[in-house]
Amino acid sequence: MKVVVNVKLKDGVLDPAGKATEHALTSLGFSDVDNVRIGKQIILDINKTSKEDVLKDVKKMCEELLANTVIEEYEIVL
Repeated sequence: MKVVVNVKLKDGVLDPAGKATEHALTSLGFSDVDNVRIGKQIILDINKTSKEDVLKDVKKMCEELLANTVIEEYEIVL
């Protein structure tokens, strides 16, 4: 089963990469761009068929490794 995990900084957490990208885009003439936030996407292939088991495992992976839950939030897409 293919699983996609989207991780992003929580609202209110400073995002230097997002600010740098926003500044660069503005410098390139994309003046309508505002408030860029940078995240990451993790794609997993898991050899299980039960959605409940996969969701349970991926939640545990996120809490223990894939996301820093102090400053990041994640979304799991099955």
